Amino acid sequence: MTGLPAPSQIGTVVSVNVGEPKEVTWAGRLVRTGIWKEPVSGRVRVRRDNLVGDGQADLRLHGGVDKAVYVYSIEDYRWWEHRLHRELGVATFGENLTSEGVDLAASVIGEEWAVGTSVLRVTQPRMPCFKLGIRMGNAGFVQTFDDARRYGVYLRIEREGDIGAGDRIVLMSRPTHGLTAASIADIQATREPKDLEKLRDIPDVPVVWKSWAIRQLGRNGRNG
Repeated sequence: MTGLPAPSQIGTVVSVNVGEPKEVTWAGRLVRTGIWKEPVSGRVRVRRDNLVGDGQADLRLHGGVDKAVYVYSIEDYRWWEHRLHRELGVATFGENLTSEGVDLAASVIGEEWAVGTSVLRVTQPRMPCFKLGIRMGNAGFVQTFDDARRYGVYLRIEREGDIGAGDRIVLMSRPTHGLTAASIADIQATREPKDLEKLRDIPDVPVVWKSWAIRQLGRNGRNG
């Protein structure tokens, strides 16, 4: 069920960013990563599980249909610039879309956005891995990013199309269950049984998070 009476604009696309995986040296070894992305001009084709010209190096953690598009906000970049005392260009955190005007943390899992000629569905927050530390040249930044709780969100491609800078982000539907991207991050941190059960039972939650919740409940003897 959705509680949205009509489509409404919630933001705009500041930049569309893509990049193919490359190998970098980190801690004395070669690491293959797709976190380096660059803004592109013109319109970019959105297909089943990614954007044309974009790639992910490790599909266990990134990419796939439930992590097809990563979006991060320009508002959060401004917060980081104040915190880090330096400028950060768009795509520094490896996002495909840099947004403006969207409260990503408050986006509800399963809500759908019309962006350009595509339709995208919010699936989950982006939890950082060590490759963000590589991108920032600081292994400790992964924990800093986690502590800040400004994760951005992953999107699923519901309808293929194309996207360009300046496109409107229009909220088409929003489930009434109220589970937000921030809520998932909170549940991962607290692991309260009643919240784990909610994560397990809401249909819009991706399988990977449902499976994780079931494992946690099993350890608590609550997987009924």
